[in-house]
Amino acid sequence: MKATVDFAGEILVVEDGSAIVIGREGDLAIDDNPYLHRHFLEIAVADDLCWLTNLGSLLSATVSDAAGRVQAWLSPSARLPIVFDRTYVRFTAGPTSYALIIELDTPTFDETRFVHQEPTPKSETTIGLISLTPDQKLLILSLAEPVLIQEGMGAAALPASAEAARRLGWSQTKFTRKLDNVCEKVAKTGVRGLHGGTGQLATNRRARLVEYAISVGLVTEGDLWLLDRDEGSDASP
Repeated sequence: MKATVDFAGEILVVEDGSAIVIGREGDLAIDDNPYLHRHFLEIAVADDLCWLTNLGSLLSATVSDAAGRVQAWLSPSARLPIVFDRTYVRFTAGPTSYALIIELDTPTFDETRFVHQEPTPKSETTIGLISLTPDQKLLILSLAEPVLIQEGMGAAALPASAEAARRLGWSQTKFTRKLDNVCEKVAKTGVRGLHGGTGQLATNRRARLVEYAISVGLVTEGDLWLLDRDEGSDASP
């Protein structure tokens, strides 16, 4: 088995019996961001299996298949087998979000066809068990916009809540209340990383929400026009 790692066009190949390290330093030094671990992720291939290991102590990563049907949260010290032909890995360090692709030449999982369910003509967007109101979708789009503009790849700076609220023409109070609501809704479906200590909520849950929403297709680049249509249209609290 051979794994190919693509970060914003920088390609590394991991042959059977070898491994690479990704972080602020390592085989793939993606950024000098001080919030990023020196050695964060390891991708290893051995005995016809590819493994992704979180070497860090603070940061987590969101891992998903190309279609967004399978999504996992890789915590510090955790290890996960990579089984799809194409896997997306997303993580955030400080204000910056990153994404890379792992491709396998001989994936261990053969994808089968899934029935595609057309969206219903209602005022909510439904992906799996999660239904988003129009305002909730706009909120996620306002946070995910920089990442989606780059087609979800490479590195992008996530906006602060105040900046995202201004983008929508909302008050800070309204934005925070709706962020609380959408995080609670997503967390109830079993998604981890959207709750924590008081000091952790501001940045971490926004990053986790963006990573999850993009991974499963809750928001896409094709939705960005909604921000321009609704910008400044509702400044109520």
